Amino acid sequence: MSTSKLLTLSEAVSRFVPDGSSLTMGLSLESLIPFAAAHEIIRQRKRNLTLIGPISDILFDQIIGAGCVRNVRAAWVGNVITGSCYNFRRAIETRTLEMEDHSNLTVAMALRAGAMGVPFMPARTALGSDLFKTNANLKIINCPFSGDRLTAVAAINPDVAIVHVQRADEYGNAHVWGNLGVTRDACLASRSIIITAEEIVSPDIISRDPNRVITPGFRVSAVVHRPWGGHPSPVPGYYNRDHQAFIDYRNESKTVEGFADWQKRWVSGTESHQDYIKLLGENRIAELALKQHMMTEPVDYGY
Repeated sequence: MSTSKLLTLSEAVSRFVPDGSSLTMGLSLESLIPFAAAHEIIRQRKRNLTLIGPISDILFDQIIGAGCVRNVRAAWVGNVITGSCYNFRRAIETRTLEMEDHSNLTVAMALRAGAMGVPFMPARTALGSDLFKTNANLKIINCPFSGDRLTAVAAINPDVAIVHVQRADEYGNAHVWGNLGVTRDACLASRSIIITAEEIVSPDIISRDPNRVITPGFRVSAVVHRPWGGHPSPVPGYYNRDHQAFIDYRNESKTVEGFADWQKRWVSGTESHQDYIKLLGENRIAELALKQHMMTEPVDYGY
């Protein structure tokens, strides 16, 4: 019999994200970014983390600004709307952060190798670029069959993948739709998986649409019910991207003092889900609600 994996967000982060962990987050690029989980990591003052991902928007910058991060392995860290992120920039300029530069594709290939259980993936990407100067996990090799010059991208196996999803059951089986990015490979490559979900539904609902399950439930360590857990990023089918939040964050994080004020308001001051919803306010929630529904065609899994 399956055992329920439902935990509070505080319990999940406390149990499965020890200091020094390597985390992969923001795996669907600009959507479904697990901001609520990141804020709990900040509240618990986790230290010496390694963050892994392609594009996580401002999520990485927030965790860096809180002093939680030692290393970043990513393609890009910034604010998709406004460009550079200030905490990341300050950390690089003061040499308090180690950076392993990737392209979106090399991150994807590294996680694919980790998911497959092989030491590296061969690719033609990055040849002729400067990535080899800063990334020791990229090597030039010759194909043993054709002799072609290739890049060997070393596997990445994160300690934890944190994924925000539309719905999950209490046993860890989760549905995701929209842009999946590298979510599936990241889950398979990681030693533990924390799911935060807009809704908790019955296993029957999940099993009716098996192709939408992002990772097998037996691989999941914890499931957290966290509506609005992806805000300010969009969650397809639930709410839109909060553009103003990204602009406000750009303005408020320009200085160390400004970021501290932002953190006090949006992280320290919102320990519960109800606190966060109250701070957002009814008007803002209404503005972000879906204005048009676009339903998929039903499919037949009959036998």
